[in-house]
Amino acid sequence: MTGRFAPSPTGPLHLGSLVAAAGSWLFARAAGGRWVVRMEDLDRPRVIPGADREILDALQRYGLEWDGEVVYQSQRTHLYDAALRDLRSKNLVFDCACSRAELQSAASAPVASDPIYPGTCRNGLPPGRAARSVRFRATGTIAFDDLVHGYIEEDIAATTGDFVVKRADGVYAYQLAVVVDDEEQGVTQVVRGADLLASTPRQIALQRTLGYRTPEYAHLPLVVDEAGAKLSKRTGALAAGDESLQLALKILGFDARTLREALDQFSAAKIPPVRTPAPH
Repeated sequence: MTGRFAPSPTGPLHLGSLVAAAGSWLFARAAGGRWVVRMEDLDRPRVIPGADREILDALQRYGLEWDGEVVYQSQRTHLYDAALRDLRSKNLVFDCACSRAELQSAASAPVASDPIYPGTCRNGLPPGRAARSVRFRATGTIAFDDLVHGYIEEDIAATTGDFVVKRADGVYAYQLAVVVDDEEQGVTQVVRGADLLASTPRQIALQRTLGYRTPEYAHLPLVVDEAGAKLSKRTGALAAGDESLQLALKILGFDARTLREALDQFSAAKIPPVRTPAPH
């Protein structure tokens, strides 16, 4: 099997990312599998020069050694182009002229941060409007078993509607890029933070239409602040320090000081499907 860790080089490795890295490493190594690293650097304005090297150095410092070469999404646009052509040939995507402001004002979900797409351009662009983004035609119910959260089922047409696979700025959306990357890298198990659990049904829908395999999924507990909000680079999460690995392993449910100790006691059943408050 092959697992992976796919950080965005927008800052140093922080505690939440270390939890994801250690968790995915433990899942892969416990199964005797490979563990690969991918830099998700498609959103170029957010990338901080040198952050990729800082993250890789931190992984090595913690003993999280990876297999093979590190892959960068910014060097793989040709793969996303090919996938989009495939989807177009099957009439599974369409051009959309809608702006975020227009969607926010839609009656279906006027206050949602990611409103359900109302289908405005599904059957063609409105007269006088130019294409901005490209959307996937969402249909049907997606079900899967998460190794931490159990059975998940979602009607993607009802919960998200037709979703973006290429943004208005020309950048490929996370949902498509990650699916193409996982297939191309031979990833058979995706272990990541629970904040991405909601993305999984959309990614499985893309996998099926592109003829890709569907990996196993496990979504790990998030590190949160006192209000229950996820800690991240954007919300001031501290960079991972010398004692952070032991803390990350504790958040994952393991009473261990080292990766070896955690590996010896590894069981997916130990991992709590809940958010974990950050220490003071």
